[in-house]
Amino acid sequence: MKIDNEEKERRARIVVDDCGGIQFPQEAFYIHSIAYSSGRCIEVFERYANLKNEDIPPSYLVALVQEAVGHAAALSRYFWPTPNKKKIIANQIELRGARASKLRSAFEQTEQSPLYNRDLRNAWEHFDERLDDYLLSHMAGTFYPTAIIGSHEEADAPTNHIFKLLDIENECLVLMNEKYFYLPIYHEVKKVFNLAMQFDSEGARLPITNNSN
Repeated sequence: MKIDNEEKERRARIVVDDCGGIQFPQEAFYIHSIAYSSGRCIEVFERYANLKNEDIPPSYLVALVQEAVGHAAALSRYFWPTPNKKKIIANQIELRGARASKLRSAFEQTEQSPLYNRDLRNAWEHFDERLDDYLLSHMAGTFYPTAIIGSHEEADAPTNHIFKLLDIENECLVLMNEKYFYLPIYHEVKKVFNLAMQFDSEGARLPITNNSN
């Protein structure tokens, strides 16, 4: 059954006011979705860890880390939704905020979390537009259009324009000269995954918390 926006707004208002953003029978959907995103992230990171010291093309190693960080970026949006100011869906936007706050409390997420990094989330949204902007902003210098293995300090040189670089020793991915140190991301995602598994084993319910994050 397809419902119109007015009905969605009415329902969203009820869920916010009466349930704090998530109806308790529906908590399982969020727990399982978070477990999926965090689980895929961990799986790819561990595949990378098993291969990083082998004779593997840089492009494949970079692709693994980029995929893992991409899963982490998707995971972060459960806790910090993409901003939206459309008045026609005001209640639904408020619901997303309330839902996110409830999930942050349950999964122990604060602004100190590596998942809070806005650059992390933004890196995988509108990638083509970001690439356009990056190339327009850097018209001269030394360009590295292919994936390379090296030191992240290469990106500090003002004339170096690095598309994709993987610093295996310091566990850093450089994407369009932006650095993402991925070990803290991995550890945080692992924590979130373990909590999701715990909640699932306890009846697929979120813990009762002081919903103030």
